[in-house]
Amino acid sequence: MRKLNKQSIEHMALGAAFLGTGGGGDPYIGKLMALQAVEKYGSVDLISVDELPDDALVVPTAMMGAPTVLIEKIANGGEFKRAFDSMERYLGKKIYATMPIEAGGVNSMIPLAVAAQMRIPVVDADGMGRAFPELQMVTYHLHGITSAPMIITDEKGNVSILETINNKWSENIARAITVAQGGAVMIGIYPMTGKQVKMCSIKNIMSYSENIGKVIRESSKFEVPLIDQLIEKINGYELFRGKIVDILRETKAGFNFGTINLDGIENYKNKSCEVNFQNENLIVKRSGKVIATTPDLISLVDLDNISPITTDALKYGRRVVVIGLKCNEMWRTDKGIETVGPRYFNYDIDYIPIEERIKEV
Repeated sequence: MRKLNKQSIEHMALGAAFLGTGGGGDPYIGKLMALQAVEKYGSVDLISVDELPDDALVVPTAMMGAPTVLIEKIANGGEFKRAFDSMERYLGKKIYATMPIEAGGVNSMIPLAVAAQMRIPVVDADGMGRAFPELQMVTYHLHGITSAPMIITDEKGNVSILETINNKWSENIARAITVAQGGAVMIGIYPMTGKQVKMCSIKNIMSYSENIGKVIRESSKFEVPLIDQLIEKINGYELFRGKIVDILRETKAGFNFGTINLDGIENYKNKSCEVNFQNENLIVKRSGKVIATTPDLISLVDLDNISPITTDALKYGRRVVVIGLKCNEMWRTDKGIETVGPRYFNYDIDYIPIEERIKEV
């Protein structure tokens, strides 16, 4: 266990935004929410999975909705207490800790704000090791954990409790509620015991995010090029360098959908790149050839300062580097690929691990 200070939170928000693969919300807003909660309620304890009692009740927390909406519809803080009070009444048990459902600029920070307000610890783990757009796209689902009961609340005070027949139905119903309540809500979901968290979560993700953020913020101190430092730290792959020349983006059904087109620069001159996203970046094509797909991570960073760029912050003319990273092994199982592979998102593409695709380029 350790107490998180301001610098740790800032590093964590930045690193989580990178792992969020374009989704998971604006890191600046997420950081401000966490820092404000810590300033008001006190510091937050980060605990490892191994420190959880087996019978402890752990409830992951997050914001649900399109990232473009989250920028303008920020939680006011009352949602956290309503969600937890409702969950505790429903289950008849006190919540011991919270944790992220995914990595992302907002959704890695929400549990910190919740923990500060509720005076409980945050578990250093999550259910994705990155961000995905739908609620069933978590390692908890792969291990048969049910998302119900799920609590949904908004800034107006509405509270919904879902008891669904499966996790996909939780996604379908919660998405409709989210759209009806303005496109962004606060959720508590996948209540688990400490024993279940140990079995099915991706461990140490918040510490990993913090380490990535530290590299990004402090990379200018060293002579090694910034991009090279980041790629070495994460054991990643440089997929493309280019300038954004076109962005097609729309918000529908509670998601951000879009395509980014890049013209190559430096070693990629006279080449093109296309990135498709649904909240998160899903597919990368270089000069028409697929070079990376979900569930492997695809992130865009600014060429000059290697800060991660979310899909809602993409702008024409920005020079970026497209970086790929191997996903957690749980996503490379048959059920993992069925749940989050390219074909789930209606791409007529088979999943091939990024390290194999890169060899073919």
